[in-house]
Amino acid sequence: MLSVLAAIALWGKLGLGPLVLLLGLTGWFATSRIVRAEVLSVRERPFTDAVRALGARPWWIILRHVIPNSAAALIVSAALGIGNMMLLEAGLSFLGAGIQPPTPSWGNMIADGRDQLATAPWATLFPGLAIALAVMALNATGDGLRDALDPRVRGR
Repeated sequence: MLSVLAAIALWGKLGLGPLVLLLGLTGWFATSRIVRAEVLSVRERPFTDAVRALGARPWWIILRHVIPNSAAALIVSAALGIGNMMLLEAGLSFLGAGIQPPTPSWGNMIADGRDQLATAPWATLFPGLAIALAVMALNATGDGLRDALDPRVRGR
């Protein structure tokens, strides 16, 4: 959030493309740390030692054992990260620092409806519900994909 606000302070209002690019370039750090930790964990498990002792090449171990056992963490983290970026963009747009008003954004819609909150609460209620439902759907999708792709869950 701080880097986005610094970019807005330096360059003024950002368009949709530069804002998405900036959020994408700064939003992958947490996912990379989670995936790195998971890969290091999988690399040290006994089954990778057993496969290595059987004479498997490193690329085979990576393709057949490390990646499938690490993919679940990547998928869940990416799904949660996308929801987080949606909330960040909506918050920036609500504050007037994100996507500018001719381009539709849920944050802009909530900001436009805040003046009529007493007379027309649906003007802010429905965009807020849309954000909440989209983020919850992404979280549920990430959780379902983790369950479907995790080899540790498949055997049960």
